[in-house]
Amino acid sequence: MQISTTTIRLRTGEGEMKCHQAQPRGQGKFPAVLVIMEAFGLNDHIKDVTERIAAEGYVAVAPDLYYRESPNVVGYDQLQEAIGLMQRLDADKVVVDLQNVITHLKTQTFVIGDRIGITGFCMGGTIAFMSACKFPTDIKAAVPFYGGSIADDAPTAPLNAAGDLQAPILCFFGEKDPYIPLSQVKKIEDRLRTLGKSFEVKVYADADHGFFCDERASYHPEAAQDAWQKTKAWFAKYLQG
Repeated sequence: MQISTTTIRLRTGEGEMKCHQAQPRGQGKFPAVLVIMEAFGLNDHIKDVTERIAAEGYVAVAPDLYYRESPNVVGYDQLQEAIGLMQRLDADKVVVDLQNVITHLKTQTFVIGDRIGITGFCMGGTIAFMSACKFPTDIKAAVPFYGGSIADDAPTAPLNAAGDLQAPILCFFGEKDPYIPLSQVKKIEDRLRTLGKSFEVKVYADADHGFFCDERASYHPEAAQDAWQKTKAWFAKYLQG
């Protein structure tokens, strides 16, 4: 499907948040998907993922959650800088920013406002999980990739809000991810099962953190391809079905 891309600018109380938006060309109304960036910022990889999702028939929007920072994009070889950016991100402000994006989508004539999904990677996977819990009436499907700290012991851990989750959620992890122990993955599964939520958790053997990104040394082509097919099927089932 042919797409068009643009940079949209959403006004906030702290400035202007740029977003990379991609959508199918032509007339019609389409479901929407929020694409939440990694700790490295709104880089070319996240923009490419946004465009790939749009080509499947969605209005896809990737917000720059680091818009308060400068510089706000760092390379994959700048891990410490990325960690610094991520640690300075305020969770409460992220909720407000994402509410702005959802409101923007719902006001667009080419968006089916009650069919909005979310995906995210690394830091964005955690935010995607959190957002599905924070916006249960807005988010209709969620696909977090290797989100860390979801099942931390901290009171603010996203898993503690899973009782509010309504959207079917598909979570991807790598077996060899040094940042997300398999014990936490099991904790997520157990909690969602106990709550009776609609979910799937997929752990890829031999896959590391960041396995979906072909610009990272941890890229795992087989896991990435399988996760992409499952992501497309998940969104098709719950946003297009």
